Amino acid sequence: MTRRVLTLLLAVLVVALGAAACGGDDDGNGNGDAGAGGGGGGNGAEITLAADPGGDLAFDQTSLTAAAGSVTITFTNESGVPHNVGIEGNGVDEISETITEGSTDLAVDLEPGEYTFYCGVGGHRAAGMEGTLTVQ
Repeated sequence: MTRRVLTLLLAVLVVALGAAACGGDDDGNGNGDAGAGGGGGGNGAEITLAADPGGDLAFDQTSLTAAAGSVTITFTNESGVPHNVGIEGNGVDEISETITEGSTDLAVDLEPGEYTFYCGVGGHRAAGMEGTLTVQ
């Protein structure tokens, strides 16, 4: 159990450092607020999400936020266990390609509201691989 916790904390730290290295987070709240403010090249919100690098059926986050409009989720899966990311709610039902040891993007236009993000690989969502995306 301790190894899992340490692995999860390390994955969260890597994602947080990666988000900080990309810049644009002047509000100091980390990677939870995508698309608010910012400058240059369009109004799209960008969110990073990762599967557990050790192969557990879990995302590194269960709660995400983004500004309304074009939202791109960059999903990373370092493990050999296949995963994808889907978004559903408010008339939206989109899913990324299924990947192992790589990354993919899922771009959708979202209105304000709450959405569910999940892994659509058989049984993964039922095992708890889902979360809430709040669009403001």
